[in-house]
Amino acid sequence: MTHRHRRRIAARTTGAAGLAAAVGAIALLATGYTSATVSGDSMNPTYPRGDRVFFERLDASEVGRGDVVLHRSQDGHENRPVLRRVIGVGGDHVSQSPGGPVTVNGEPLTEPYVKDGDPSGSAPAYDVVVPEGALFLLGDHRANSNDSRYSLATRSGGVPATSVQARALDSHTGLLLLVLTALLGVLGAAVGLTMEIASRTPARTAYRT
Repeated sequence: MTHRHRRRIAARTTGAAGLAAAVGAIALLATGYTSATVSGDSMNPTYPRGDRVFFERLDASEVGRGDVVLHRSQDGHENRPVLRRVIGVGGDHVSQSPGGPVTVNGEPLTEPYVKDGDPSGSAPAYDVVVPEGALFLLGDHRANSNDSRYSLATRSGGVPATSVQARALDSHTGLLLLVLTALLGVLGAAVGLTMEIASRTPARTAYRT
């Protein structure tokens, strides 16, 4: 095997590996993540108006208490995606008295994220069991959030878990690693292409005069 042949094999291997990494990472970014700009104040101060939020797409079965989710609402939001926090899941007993803490299955929640330390807002008292396959959602700005408290007559305020489109990222590490992988993959593909071109370029022969 000649030196040029070995260089060509190395070039193709480098280029193919880089291309595969770039395509895989970009595909995961396109299908596994999304982003949105907050347009209201219901999740203030956690996500203030104008904040750009990154989300991971997930199955309804992966949603849990405390998650901040983007869900498709048809109740007063013109079928637009809405950002809310999951307080209860199917089967949970959720209740609250005005001015008091939200309780889930008899345990009061500690909610340092609510605006002005107010877990109640102006909502009336409620005491519901979340239907199976549904989620009880609240905004972090309880005094300014149209959420499950105002649709108690419909499925006890529960929102279908299948309406959830994505979950807000607690950490951007995974997303950044995918972006870095995509960039390194593109770089590897470019290096491989450059090496391939170089391996096909005839070497110049120096002549003495």
